Amino acid sequence: MNDPTVFDALRPRLFALSYRMLGVRADAEDVVQDAWLRWQGADTRGLQSAEAWLVTVTTRLSIDRLRAAIAEREAYEGLWLPEPLVAVDEETPEVQAERASDLSLAYMWMLERLGPEERAAFLLRQVFDYDYDEVAAQLGKSEAACRQMVSRAGERVQKPQSRFDIPAATHRQLLQRFVEASASGDKAAVRALLAEDLELVGDGGGKVKSFGIVITDPDKIAALYAGMHKLGAIEYRAAQVNGEPGLLRFVDGKLESAQGFLSDGQRITGIYVVRNPDKLAHISY
Repeated sequence: MNDPTVFDALRPRLFALSYRMLGVRADAEDVVQDAWLRWQGADTRGLQSAEAWLVTVTTRLSIDRLRAAIAEREAYEGLWLPEPLVAVDEETPEVQAERASDLSLAYMWMLERLGPEERAAFLLRQVFDYDYDEVAAQLGKSEAACRQMVSRAGERVQKPQSRFDIPAATHRQLLQRFVEASASGDKAAVRALLAEDLELVGDGGGKVKSFGIVITDPDKIAALYAGMHKLGAIEYRAAQVNGEPGLLRFVDGKLESAQGFLSDGQRITGIYVVRNPDKLAHISY
């Protein structure tokens, strides 16, 4: 039996890769478990790098699972956002680890533009910083093919403004002002915090009402947030949503959505609202 401590040390990295590939916590955990079983059954005598072996297995398992999920996502009602990873205590080791690489809902939303192998190549190179020869070995393709995939992916995935560009404290302060403006019901106050090129992406999964299209009209978005009080008693709680300052919204005491935000430090440039109750069920608050 292979040393389980080797696998345990790499487990967070394997989960991080699989979650970014799949966007579903349970699916990523299943992939990591499958990788564990293969690790236990493999003859690793003479193996030069346990990490390379396990990342390769995890990558290929994730590609297969994402291929199988494509038809399901094509039939998904409305827009599809990943199942959010939410932490109320931002000082936990898990949250600190999440800050180490791109995880935001905005980034994950853009990754949905990529095919399975293209997504894997892009993540391995641009997020996990593997050299092209390593990416080629992990995907079983030529180095030239991997370079081409990463280049094509980069043309379609523009890295959003991230926590490295905007201090977390600045992001939190902007969200607090946004919450206060929304609570006041003052549309103009909300609108003043929204950028002209804002986008709102909502995922209701057919379980709750959602627009089904990306909303880019800041006036309409301002009206939505300023008028939320009409739905009931509204409460916002600060949380880390996919490693960045975000909000949990409660309506009449019940968790209604987890929201990730993109900003330029002064105004909000993107809002990503997960309302599908199936994707909120695991959140502790």
